[in-house]
Amino acid sequence: MTITERMTGEYGKLLRLGFPVLVTQLGIIVVSFADTMMVGAYGVNELAASAFVNSFFLITVVMQIGFAQGLTPLAGALFGRGDNRAIGRILRGGMQMNVIVSLVFTTLMGIAYFHLERFGQPDELLPLIRDYYLIILGTLLPMAIFGALQQTCNGMNHTQLPMWMILIANVCNIFGNWVLIFGHFGFPEMGLVGAGISTMISRWISTIGMVVWMMRSKRYAALREGYAERGSRSAARREVWFTSYPVMIQTGVECAMWSFGAIVCGWFGKIQLAAYQVVNTVGQLGFMTYISFGTATSISVANYMGQNDEGGVRRATQAGLHLNLVLATMASLLFYFGGEWLLGCFTPEEDVIRSGVALLLPLVIYQYMDAIQLTYCNGIRGTSHVKPLLWISVVSYIVVGTPVLLWFAQGLNLGNVGVFYSFDVALAVSSVIATVVFYRITRNMTNA
Repeated sequence: MTITERMTGEYGKLLRLGFPVLVTQLGIIVVSFADTMMVGAYGVNELAASAFVNSFFLITVVMQIGFAQGLTPLAGALFGRGDNRAIGRILRGGMQMNVIVSLVFTTLMGIAYFHLERFGQPDELLPLIRDYYLIILGTLLPMAIFGALQQTCNGMNHTQLPMWMILIANVCNIFGNWVLIFGHFGFPEMGLVGAGISTMISRWISTIGMVVWMMRSKRYAALREGYAERGSRSAARREVWFTSYPVMIQTGVECAMWSFGAIVCGWFGKIQLAAYQVVNTVGQLGFMTYISFGTATSISVANYMGQNDEGGVRRATQAGLHLNLVLATMASLLFYFGGEWLLGCFTPEEDVIRSGVALLLPLVIYQYMDAIQLTYCNGIRGTSHVKPLLWISVVSYIVVGTPVLLWFAQGLNLGNVGVFYSFDVALAVSSVIATVVFYRITRNMTNA
């Protein structure tokens, strides 16, 4: 088989795996867009408050998702060897660890609730922030349970089930927003609180749907047998922990910079903060598509690792990079030529739109950096050699990114524009280091 034929096969495999994930991510984007548009239409104070809370929780949510992603290479390698029963044993240990991590995060974020006034946000936003914060706090546990099940399904190449569950939940979320934010069908007009309640209900719907389907479907019979086996799960819990915590910290450190960016934007007033939220929401259109095929790359790499196929590992990652660069180009063209129109879809406030337009150029620049670093970081994750992800994130986002963010935003007085340009710098550093690390890992496989 020629290299062209092999790469064509890889593209096809990644498209099959990645398309359901992409549809899932697009569904999440639609909900995020709808949330922002509905809350923005309700009021600029509500939009700014939701921007702060969502950005504040971003690091916690992403760290939970990152921890769950540690199950993907473990399940993927076992699936590559055809051992679905062992996947069930790993899932049980992984579920226990994911619930524990979620409860720890819920406790820590609950403590942070009592110190919200120390984060420099405008006084008029604090009552809105506090109410919305408590509701979002209650959604962390169902997200953790869903994440463990979703990543296990992904590792088994069953990406369609999570897609359908999230799409159903998204429809419920959008409908719930319309009913509860504005007060339809006899419900009171709840504003931002209504948006939070709708989010909580939708997250439980997706979680319960996943549990019921996996308990009843014949496709997961062997997995259920392994899950129900008696005996200690300490070995499985340790394996999940050592594969998951580096991914959790890597994703958390990365998103901490974005959350800190929201805090810094708040220092420059609610207009710059609201613009930051809107442009970040628009930017998800790019990020969510790259992460879809990054996830597919990780699954494919894990399958090849289970077969000890170094060539397949490289081909899968190269194919994922090619697909993501094409998507980055499409997203960049959309943002550059249609960015102002997109911003106008989220808020009627001219000041917010004007501030957001200034962020479009740095948003376009980081599409390519984000596509590259997401592909190679997911390739690394698929190999299960995940510890380098820790220092990649520390160097890129803490050692380099955070000082540059403060320098650009405050030192050069660029405000939210400086925050976005600092993202470009950090992602570029991450792209270079992740590329070098990935090829070093695959060279070690060849020499082993």
